[in-house]
Amino acid sequence: MNATLEYLSYSLETLETGFYKLPGSQVLARYVKSSHQNDPGRTVLEVILLIFVIRTLLQSRTRADNSGKHFIQFSEKEIDELVDEWTPEPLEQPLTERESLDLASLPIISGATGPKPKLVGSGKTVMNFASFNFTGLSGNEHIHQKATAALRKYGLGSCGPTGFYGTIDVHTDLERNIADFLGTEDSILYSQAFSTVSSVIPAFSKRGDIIVADRSVNFAIQKGLQISRSTIRWFDHNDMKSLEEVLEGINKEIRKRRSPLTRRFIITEGIFERDGSMADLPKLIELKYKYKYRLILDETFSFGTVGRTGRGLTELYNVPASEIDMLIGSVATSLCSAGGFCAGSSAVVKHQRINGTAFVFSASMPAILSIAASEGIAILRDSPSILSTLQENVRTFRSILDKLDCITIPSHHASPLIHIQVRSASASSLLPTAVPPSASKPSNPTSALPRNLQVFDIEAEERLLQEVVDDVLAQGILITRAKRLRGQEISEVRPSIRLAISSAFTKKECEKTATVIKTSLAKVLSKRR
Repeated sequence: MNATLEYLSYSLETLETGFYKLPGSQVLARYVKSSHQNDPGRTVLEVILLIFVIRTLLQSRTRADNSGKHFIQFSEKEIDELVDEWTPEPLEQPLTERESLDLASLPIISGATGPKPKLVGSGKTVMNFASFNFTGLSGNEHIHQKATAALRKYGLGSCGPTGFYGTIDVHTDLERNIADFLGTEDSILYSQAFSTVSSVIPAFSKRGDIIVADRSVNFAIQKGLQISRSTIRWFDHNDMKSLEEVLEGINKEIRKRRSPLTRRFIITEGIFERDGSMADLPKLIELKYKYKYRLILDETFSFGTVGRTGRGLTELYNVPASEIDMLIGSVATSLCSAGGFCAGSSAVVKHQRINGTAFVFSASMPAILSIAASEGIAILRDSPSILSTLQENVRTFRSILDKLDCITIPSHHASPLIHIQVRSASASSLLPTAVPPSASKPSNPTSALPRNLQVFDIEAEERLLQEVVDDVLAQGILITRAKRLRGQEISEVRPSIRLAISSAFTKKECEKTATVIKTSLAKVLSKRR
C-alpha cells in the first residue's frame, strides 16, 4: 500500500512539474485556485463543462444512418415529375408597366455624342441638355486628334491595376496636371468617378471615427459612409448653423463621456448632385479649424464649372485648395473623359495608393482618356471664355425659368446643374405641401432623415415630369428626369427634371431651349389643377 501511495505521489509531482513548464500555466493555476476558493461550485461546473467539450470534440460530428429509415425512396419517374413541377422564385419582382415604359422610351444616340447628337431610329438631330458636357469639350477637334494619336501609340486598355504594371506615363502626367491646376501638393487618379469618393472615405475613416455629413449627400458618398462603419452624425442640408450645432454637440458628448481621441471628418459636396445647391466653403473652412475636423469636399459637379477658369469652389471663393484636406473631383464631367481624382497633400495621396480599394483593385484608366483629360485641363487654363460663356448660359436659363410659378428650382444661381421640381401649390393640389417652418422640430443628428420630411407623390410627379421630357424631345431638345435608386438611398429625393447647361451653345439657342421647356411645363402642369 505504501509503495502504491509513493508511486501516485511521485506521478502527481511529475505531472505538476511538467504542467508548470507549459507557457501560461501559472496564470491558469492562479485562476483555478482563486475561483475554487471563492466559489467551489463554480469549479465543479467548469470541470463538467470541460468534460462535455472534450467529449463533443472526440465524438463523430456526423453519424451515418445506413438503414435509410429516415429517407423516402423515389422512383426515376417520380423524380422527373417533381423536377418538372418545380418553379424557382424570381431573383427580382418583374418590372412594373411604368418601369417598362421608361426603359422603352430611353433615347439612344447614333454616333459620337456631343452638344448636337443624332438619335437612333428617327435620325433627328437634337440639342443635348442631358449629358454632363458643361465645358463643351465633348467632340472637341483638338482633343480628338490628340486622343487618336494616343490610341496609335498606347493601344486601348491598360491591362492591369496601377500597382501591377498598369501605370503609364500619361497617368502620372495627368495627376501632376490636376495637382498643378488646383494648387495642391499631389493628386491620385481613379478609374471610375463613382467609386472615387466611396473609396476615399473608408481609406481614412474607420470604425470608431466620427463623420459629420450633409443629409443630402449623393449616393456615392452614402456608400462610402456605409463601408467606413464610422459613427455618422448628420446636419441639415447646406445649413451651416445646423452643422455648428452638431459639432458643438459632439464636443459636449466627448467631454461628458471622456471618449478617446479619434479622427473626425466633415463631408459635403461643392455643388450637390441631388438639387444643384452650392456649399458655403468659407464657413466650412472656419468651422473645420474651430472644431479641429478634416474636410472632405466632393467637387464632382463644381470642378470645371465654377470659378474663372473652372477650378471649382476654391477659385470661386478665393480659398486656397490646401485648406481642404481631401478635394474630390470627376474627370468624366467637365473634362469629358472618365474616372475621378482626389487632390491633397502628398501624405494623403500616398496613403490612398496603399489603402484606396478602388485604386488598388481596379484596372488603370486607358491612356487615351488620360491624354484627353490632360488636354482638357490645358484648354480650361488657356480659355477662360469657356467658363464665362457657361455662366452666361446658366443666367439665360434662370432668367426665363424663374418666372414660372408652377415649378421650384432649388439649384444655386451659378450652378450649371439645374433641377426643376413641381411646386406644391395648395392642400387641394396633387402634391401635399411641406411642413411650415413654424412647425419645425429639433434636428436629430443621429438620423439621416431631414428635420421636416416633405411628403410628395413620387409616381404622380415623375409621370408629369416625364410628359414634359417627351414633349420637349418632340421639339428637338434632349433633357431628362433625374433618375434615382428608389428605396436604396438614405432618404427619398423629390422627382425633378435635371438640366445640364453647356458652354457649347449660343445665348440664342439657350433662350430658345428655355422657352420651349417653360411652355411645356406650363402646359403639362396645368393638367393637375
